[in-house]
Amino acid sequence: MCFYFCSNLDLTMVTLKDIASAHDRIRPFIHRTTVMTNNSLDQLSGSKLFFKCDNFQKSGSFKIRGATNTVELLSQEELDKGVATTSSGNHGAALSMAVKRRGGKTKVVMPINTPKIKVNNVERNGGEVVWCEPDQPSRERVLNELVIETGCTVAHPYNDERIVAGQGTAAKELLEDYPDLDMIICPVSGGGLLSGTLLSAKGINPHIKVFGAEPSEADDAYRSLQKGEILANETIDTICDGLRAQIGSLTFPIIQEHVDGIITVTELEIIEAMKMVWERMKIIAEPSSVITLGALLKNQEFFSGKKVGLILSGGNVDLNELPWI
Repeated sequence: MCFYFCSNLDLTMVTLKDIASAHDRIRPFIHRTTVMTNNSLDQLSGSKLFFKCDNFQKSGSFKIRGATNTVELLSQEELDKGVATTSSGNHGAALSMAVKRRGGKTKVVMPINTPKIKVNNVERNGGEVVWCEPDQPSRERVLNELVIETGCTVAHPYNDERIVAGQGTAAKELLEDYPDLDMIICPVSGGGLLSGTLLSAKGINPHIKVFGAEPSEADDAYRSLQKGEILANETIDTICDGLRAQIGSLTFPIIQEHVDGIITVTELEIIEAMKMVWERMKIIAEPSSVITLGALLKNQEFFSGKKVGLILSGGNVDLNELPWI
């Protein structure tokens, strides 16, 4: 089964007011990204689709939202210690950009198999790359060693309320532009974007349905919701390099409470969705973004006739390593 529906619990964390405050705080430093439509994809899917294009965002992804909110809330003392994080690329680039703007330095712990374009993006924005093995324990170990060695300030990529509030601004903008959406589909990895989307969307419209889209080859969120506790990824063998992280201890309870379902998507389905977005919309979106379209097309009958917002989370793609070549 690839479509897991979650029952609601009782939990309150980041609020819509927190997300609105974050939006006011970061507004001068981010783009208000466009929402695109496409008649061809509407006809194919049987739904009316609204693509929130954070692939056009500064640093190339939604991550600038949470990173900027976090950095703007750091004290000068915290900034002066240097800032460190772990990242598969997009968060590292966004954090480096936000820290550099305030005159600070960033160290980014990155897996050795990170696409070159994302490494370049970190370095271009002023970040220093520190390598780790491509697994969660290695990421955490190297980051902990950095903290002990340098005393740096950690800006976690998703397990931080400041990050969650910032990421929630994407859905806030989407619903301000199109308030009558029936559903939103959002990628899920560590859970920062999905958590923020849930809290924002459900805070604005309690009746809206929100679904996470996750690779079948890195389906810890899906399995964790089934089990009722956080489970580790059994594999991260997916082209969605931005969706290989472990669901967070902060984000998991938010998702447990609010999400209407997690849809797992195969590698072939992700590649086909990516080709459709590139060919029909004429835009660059990375696999971790187009998984939302793949999730919808996999369940066309369920979404048929609905107005559905799809969050395109980023556009940092290595043009020399396109998955259909």
